[in-house]
Amino acid sequence: RCPAGVVAGMTKPLIIGLTGSIGMGKSTVAAMFAVEGIAVFDADAAVHAMQAAGGELVGEIEAAFPGTTGANGVDRKHLGAAVLGDRDKLAKLEAIIHPAVAARREDFLESHENDDLLLFDIPLLFEKGGHAGVDVTVVVSAPHTVQRERVLARTGMTAERFEHILALQMNDADKRARADYIIDTGQSLAETRAQVRNLVKSLRQALAHPDK
Repeated sequence: RCPAGVVAGMTKPLIIGLTGSIGMGKSTVAAMFAVEGIAVFDADAAVHAMQAAGGELVGEIEAAFPGTTGANGVDRKHLGAAVLGDRDKLAKLEAIIHPAVAARREDFLESHENDDLLLFDIPLLFEKGGHAGVDVTVVVSAPHTVQRERVLARTGMTAERFEHILALQMNDADKRARADYIIDTGQSLAETRAQVRNLVKSLRQALAHPDK
């Protein structure tokens, strides 16, 4: 889409929602946006920090799911097992995590209120309705063969687990269809970096000249 068409009438900071399925290179692309001078709010990183030793959610999670925490904070494997396949328990966990993440996001916005562009790195941007809270959406995508090769190269990953994770996420084609912009990560890092740089340049130009 034309950047000016997407950005027209919007005020700073413009919030970019970045998402993509497992193995698509979302974290790598987020880092590339950071290199371009854009502050990044990483929802997953926020959750990890709040569940680490001394994290603000450890006590509440232990109270709700006894035995899922320890000296190192939340044991993500045990917590995952505790809520697996149980919608009520998952909803209970989300009711603890989501408001805390939202509060951190608000703090992030306040501390960067004078920036022109901000990036929200949100794995389940479309699945959880987070796209409603951003100005433009960017999906990172690569051919399925590339994605599969990347994911199965991870320690402890199996084909079965990979398929299970995919089943929980919106498929790549649907994400691409909903995206304002797509970053193709099936190319070299240099080519991917060029896409990011060009997109950032276009968005900044559109913000500076919204009537063009």
